[in-house]
Amino acid sequence: MTDRTAAGTPTMSGWRKSSYSDPNGGSCLEVLDGHRCGVPVRDSKVPDGPVLVFSAAGWASFITALQQ
Repeated sequence: MTDRTAAGTPTMSGWRKSSYSDPNGGSCLEVLDGHRCGVPVRDSKVPDGPVLVFSAAGWASFITALQQ
């Protein structure tokens, strides 16, 4: 489902914590909306770490699977 990784996105602003993340700081996923290449996703505990970029279709499929 992952299309690519993205260089430089860790320093971009506008990251938001996913509503599916653990509110107690456990499993925290951040998403960057409005990126031209797709939907960047990172681990909020490692903001300078790797970023995965999902296609819009891939991300929609992932969210749909979570909701089932």
